[in-house]
Amino acid sequence: MNTYHVLVVDDDQEIREAIEIYLKNEGVTVLKAKDGVEALEILAEKTVHLIILDVMMPRLDGISATFKIREKQNIPIIILSAKSEDTDKILGLQVGADDYVTKPFNPMELVARVKSQLRRYVTLGTFKGVSKTIHLNGLELDSLAKEVSLHGEQVKLTPIEYKIVELLMQNAGRVYSINEIYERVWNEPSYNAENTVAVHIRKIREKVEIDPKNPRYLKVVWGIGYKMEK
Repeated sequence: MNTYHVLVVDDDQEIREAIEIYLKNEGVTVLKAKDGVEALEILAEKTVHLIILDVMMPRLDGISATFKIREKQNIPIIILSAKSEDTDKILGLQVGADDYVTKPFNPMELVARVKSQLRRYVTLGTFKGVSKTIHLNGLELDSLAKEVSLHGEQVKLTPIEYKIVELLMQNAGRVYSINEIYERVWNEPSYNAENTVAVHIRKIREKVEIDPKNPRYLKVVWGIGYKMEK
C-alpha cells in the first residue's frame, strides 16, 4: 500500500496523529488537514487516493466538504462521526461518502476499511481485461472502462455505487437481499447494513432514474431486496 496517499481531516490534532501512526505502519503516505477548507486546498494541489473526514469541524464541516468534493472527484470518502450523530452518517452517505466509522473507533477497524476502499478504488481505476458492455433499455455498463451511461450520457457514480450497479446489472432479474449486496460490494460481513445500502440505492436512483420514486431500472422487491429489471 506504499503508493497510496490518504488525507485525514479532523480538527482534533490527537486523532489526526493517531490515525497517521496506524496508516504509516501499513506503508500509507498520510496528509493532514484540520478542517474542510484546508482539505479542499490539499486536494487541489496533491494526489489523494482516499479521504478520512470528520463530520463536526469549524469553517467547513465534513458533510459540506463531501458535497464539494463530489462535484469534482470520486475518490473514496470515509466519514467519522460520533455515536449520537446517526443522521449525520446517513446524510454523509447521501451526499456521496462511501463508508463511515463511529467514534470512538477501533484503529484496526479503520485501517481495514481504508484497505478495503483502496482496493476497490484502485481495481476500478486499473482494471485490465476484455471489455464487456451490458445493455438494459438505454442503461449501459462498460466493464473495461468501469463506466455507466444512460442513453449515451455518462453517469457519475462513486466506486461503491458503481459496484452495486455492476452486481445488479450483471445479474439482471435476480433479487439480492440487503445483506447480500453489502457482503458482495463491501467484502465484509453485514452488520446494520440496511441504512448504508438503502442510502446508496437512493443515490443511484437519483442518477439513473427519470422518476426515482417510480423507478424503471432499479426495483425494490418488498421484504426481499433489490434487483435490476431486465
